[in-house]
Amino acid sequence: MRKSFVFAIAAILVVLYSSIFIVYEGQRGIVLRFGKVVRDAENKPVVYQPGPHFKIPFVETVKTLDARIQTTDIKADRFLTSENKDLIVDSYLKWRINDFSRYYLATGNGEIAQAELLLKRKFSDRLRSEIGRLDVRGIVTDSRGRLTTDVRDALNLGTRDADTADSEIASAAARVEQETKVKPLALNSNSMAALGIEVVDVRIKQINLPDEVSDAIYQRMRAEREAVARRHRSQGLEEAEKIRAAADKTATEIRAEAQSQALVLHGEGDAEATKLFADVFSQDPEFYAFIRSLRAYEKSFKNDGNIMVLSPDSDFFRYMKAPSKQKDHASE
Repeated sequence: MRKSFVFAIAAILVVLYSSIFIVYEGQRGIVLRFGKVVRDAENKPVVYQPGPHFKIPFVETVKTLDARIQTTDIKADRFLTSENKDLIVDSYLKWRINDFSRYYLATGNGEIAQAELLLKRKFSDRLRSEIGRLDVRGIVTDSRGRLTTDVRDALNLGTRDADTADSEIASAAARVEQETKVKPLALNSNSMAALGIEVVDVRIKQINLPDEVSDAIYQRMRAEREAVARRHRSQGLEEAEKIRAAADKTATEIRAEAQSQALVLHGEGDAEATKLFADVFSQDPEFYAFIRSLRAYEKSFKNDGNIMVLSPDSDFFRYMKAPSKQKDHASE
């Protein structure tokens, strides 16, 4: 009896545990009954919000969908501008599910890989179309923000012209309407909104030129910079020569003026010396003659090896004679 009671309690707990499921924050849940989606009165899949919910155990299973913003990286690809110039554009986009029931049906049981495949194709086609309307300058300058905005709006709202990616989206949207068997919504059949997806943002990470074009442009830029450098160097050399010539001219003028002033000062000094000698001579001619003779002796006998042949009775040696002889000489 006790074993049966324990077994019953355990079975009840297992059934209760199997009948409760929790949808966590940032997720939405869709219940499958025998592999088919549980639908509401309008034949739309029932979407469960975050929180605890109940399901029929062993009969129903839960498929959870991510409600957060997703980031899809787009592989760098080559695009042609209005100038027929190639650009390598690396980009990414952010998106989220805004209609979970439509998204689940359109993407094949909510497969994110299928959603990203449709997104990438549609995004590549729209980006190629938008870049084809602009030139390189417009893409890399002010038009870049408008470019990404136009691409985002085209993804969300759709376009009038249909291409391969649009036809696949339209087919998925038609499949949704066929499965739900309700009146079609006022949505563009080639928009991402028809798949229950909202594109939040489109960003261009990097724009490069192809390698063969980049090399040619870099070579041309290098040649232009080298030409500018050579021009600046020649202008610098010309200015340097002008500065040197002006400096040499100024130095010559300064030296000439200095020499002129030196000659003037030298002449003034000689005149002053002559005047002094004249004043001294007028005051004491004998003493002046004596000083002059001493200076003459100093200059004559200063250097070794000099030879002078003079008579001892020459007047040149009169101050080197005895005082009596000097008097006799003076009286003569």
